[in-house]
Amino acid sequence: MIKALRGTKDILPDEISLWQRIEAIGRDIFYIYGYNEIKTPIIEEASLFTRSIGGATDIVQKEMYVFCDRGGRNIALRPEATASIVRSYIENSLSQSGRGSKLFYIGPMFRAERPQQGRQRQFYQIGLEAIGSDNPFIDAEVIAVSVRFLERLGIEKFHVKLNSLGCQKDKIRVIEKHKENLRPHIEKLCETCKARFDKNVLRIFDCKEVSCRAIVENVRLEKALCYECTSHFERVKAGLDAIGIKYTIDHKIVRGIDYYTGTVFEITQGSLGAKDAICAGGRYNNLVKELGGKDTPAIGFAFGMERLVLALGDTKEAEGAGLGVDVVVAVTGEQLYGEAFKLTESLRKAGIASEIDYDAKSLKAQMRKAEKLGAKFVIIVGEEELKKGKVILRDMKNSNQEEVSLSEIITKLK
Repeated sequence: MIKALRGTKDILPDEISLWQRIEAIGRDIFYIYGYNEIKTPIIEEASLFTRSIGGATDIVQKEMYVFCDRGGRNIALRPEATASIVRSYIENSLSQSGRGSKLFYIGPMFRAERPQQGRQRQFYQIGLEAIGSDNPFIDAEVIAVSVRFLERLGIEKFHVKLNSLGCQKDKIRVIEKHKENLRPHIEKLCETCKARFDKNVLRIFDCKEVSCRAIVENVRLEKALCYECTSHFERVKAGLDAIGIKYTIDHKIVRGIDYYTGTVFEITQGSLGAKDAICAGGRYNNLVKELGGKDTPAIGFAFGMERLVLALGDTKEAEGAGLGVDVVVAVTGEQLYGEAFKLTESLRKAGIASEIDYDAKSLKAQMRKAEKLGAKFVIIVGEEELKKGKVILRDMKNSNQEEVSLSEIITKLK
């Protein structure tokens, strides 16, 4: 029997409704904030990611799927979306479009890392990019979108952690200060982090080894930002304060990918265990220019879909996610299927997601199916009610029911 490759996972029909719900809420929130969807290819020239993410990162050195195609070109499965979107932004001159600077995406990414709970070799991300402005209130907006998304999903006990790496010169100073602080402990680091010390010291702060975590917990970093970057960060915090978004300053949020500068942030969620990051993002003000475009500031974030699904597993919002059914039409007798079928089709034409059980089960069994599908309402088609041109409308949330005229049922439901 041929099985799915290690690190890949089928998303089955009884799971897909939750995934669709996450995507639908994401799209709704992003549109409200003025972001438009973009889809980029899952394959790109490998050099795109080497240049943007950084040749010394684990993603490029260990995790990226790279192969030669029939034309001898070096191709990579995308390990993340930001570089692809920036490439598309430049190639398609999206800066000239009124709708091309605030973008969101949903899709699969690929990294050859050790599979574990909530982390696969083919994994899915949902995220956005705001390209073209260095205004600190855009930073606050991007963080706000991520928070409102989680709130709409019903995910609780999440925590926003905020930091700033400053400009490129500040980042160099930050890196040097981290090296200075970590150098006395280098022999106690894991073998991977010993190699990271010279190549990409910021990655040490992402290590999950107990010994490394114990060391970085005690690292204290003094102020390293220039006046302009300090002022920018203060205004980001002021923007978040103004709209009531709580956060913690955490100087260990450093984001190991090379393109990050300025504001960086993570959102963690307690139920996910040691690897508790559910969202990560930040500014990448130099990336557009580095990839051949004009000097253009930008900021974005990405959520791991699998981790959102795990987090939702601990909330009431995940229960009875159903198949997107608003109404189940139930019948009290087989002879009523004709009228019930006609009514169901009318509901669907009106844009109301509806279902009907064709198996001639008892009314009690049909009600159980409605509960299983997560229906908001059940319309009971009964012989006596039909004679009066009415049906029974039952609210599944509070169990209240009333007789409603067939001519008014759609209006009532909407």
